Amino acid sequence: MDTKKVDSVKKEMKERLDAFRENVNTCLKKSGRGANDLVVIGVSKFFPAEYARAAYELGLTDLGENRVSELLEKKETLEEEGIRPKWHFIGTLQTNKVKKLIGNAELIHSVDSMHLLKEISVRSEAAEIHSSVLLQVNISKEETKHGFSEHEISKAIWSANECPYIRLCGLMTMAPAEPSFFAPRKVFEGLRALFEKMKSDVSDADEWKVLSMGMSSDYEEAIACGATHIRVGTSIFGPRYS
Repeated sequence: MDTKKVDSVKKEMKERLDAFRENVNTCLKKSGRGANDLVVIGVSKFFPAEYARAAYELGLTDLGENRVSELLEKKETLEEEGIRPKWHFIGTLQTNKVKKLIGNAELIHSVDSMHLLKEISVRSEAAEIHSSVLLQVNISKEETKHGFSEHEISKAIWSANECPYIRLCGLMTMAPAEPSFFAPRKVFEGLRALFEKMKSDVSDADEWKVLSMGMSSDYEEAIACGATHIRVGTSIFGPRYS
């Protein structure tokens, strides 16, 4: 990407990011919270590394990807320039990709099965790396969504407790893409209630701090319901064409 194009991308991104941050601050104030109570993850999927670099230079230090290969490629490109954001993996994770991801993500948001949890544990122990993870919960009970059901979470937590190289940090969910009985607020309130309920089951309660919920279309409601991490793409990077 040539210099003029990069400058244009960064200028447009700054305008979107300024407007987004102003709205986020308003939402936080309404909830009686401060800027330090929320981590904004810029989801740069499908955009080239130049966009991720521009976001980082504009102060967005946490970036997210939903494909392992894309995360690793961007991570390598930016590290060659001395740029080291905190990378979050937010997509569906296949077990055969776990080995490559271990040690390359600040937080894995999408642990959606016992099989995946065990694979992360095995690979983390082999690499002698402690992996921070979230359990993905299918609050809305949609057949098209991945994640544990609410009644499976307790068993998943106890399994994670037995994995010395796993740091269990909290829960993640996604609201329905289409309006339904399970509106975003209902989903987010459900996850918050489950998060509070399960805290006593976690072996290290000091690590149990993360509620990852909310994207560009519904982050305001997620913040109102206590989100600690929101995963935002379009509102920062613009519309995707891939």
